[in-house]
Amino acid sequence: MDRKSDFAFELPPAQIAQAPTAVRDASRLLVVGPPRVDAQFTDLAARLPPDAVVIVNDARVVPARLRTRKASGGAIELLFVEPAPQQPGPADRPVWMCLAKGALRIGQVLTVDADPDVELVVATERDDRGAVGLAVPTARDGSVFAFLDRCGELPLPPYIARAAGPSTDDRTRYQTMFARTPGAVAAPTAGLHMTPAVVDAITARGGTVVPLTLHVGLGTFAPIRVDELARHAMHTERFDIPAATAALVASGRPIVAIGTTVVRALESAARGTREVAAGPGSTALFIRPGIGYRFRIVDALVTNFHLPESTLLMLVTAFGGYQRVMDAYRHAVAAGYRFFSYGDAMLLQRADA
Repeated sequence: MDRKSDFAFELPPAQIAQAPTAVRDASRLLVVGPPRVDAQFTDLAARLPPDAVVIVNDARVVPARLRTRKASGGAIELLFVEPAPQQPGPADRPVWMCLAKGALRIGQVLTVDADPDVELVVATERDDRGAVGLAVPTARDGSVFAFLDRCGELPLPPYIARAAGPSTDDRTRYQTMFARTPGAVAAPTAGLHMTPAVVDAITARGGTVVPLTLHVGLGTFAPIRVDELARHAMHTERFDIPAATAALVASGRPIVAIGTTVVRALESAARGTREVAAGPGSTALFIRPGIGYRFRIVDALVTNFHLPESTLLMLVTAFGGYQRVMDAYRHAVAAGYRFFSYGDAMLLQRADA
């Protein structure tokens, strides 16, 4: 299990969900046992410990895709990822790291298709991830997010086909009900299934639903390019854990993570078994089977079905057990489950629980 190819599986393209279910919680839920049970997401509360602390990611996806043009008229599509670690531009023009399709040089000016009066300036060379720094005009409140809200486009994953760009429905359904803190370039997709009715069912049984923030970043779009996993450099993502959430982690109650982003944040902030540091941090944690990783915080995980050979699938197999999870994936394919961002969900317990 030290090679990317160990995490391959066959998936018919027709099972890659192109649209969400008509109702958020109408998706299916595969409970990975034993026993293995085909259920509905509305059954989630009944499948959790009554006193569970259910932790969600409240990151909001920003309209991070921006269409621009060079002075020559050549089109340059940008994907805004994160603020630059250093700010080489003027104080009133913050620099953001962006993926850019096309050749660029420092000092080059790009005009924005949605508002040709707006100009961006190339401020840095490409870094080792292929991202380039752009000096960005801000809105009157100083927010880059407000600028993107006005001129940007929701960055749907490449496996969701939209010839005309994201739909009105996508703008609502590719955000979770908890989305509060802008900064993510992809949705924490396990949370897309959650509804007020599901939350009410959890709390009615004695559970507590609380947030943290992890901004899904550049690595979501970056495939593993080497077969030997020890050679893969994991991407870094920013997170923030509220003090109230950290206190509940330390309460001794069962911890249920809604999504792999929550697992990465909690495990990266762990300061011992059942203890996490509150506040901001960053993670480049690459959890996979075969490296002896011991989960210190999370007892159960709700997650979507992930891409073959992805770091997310590797984390899930480390959490739930390699053979058990890969068998569950094969069952999900045979049973017609819907995969990836708009697909169905699975619930699994930690393998050593």
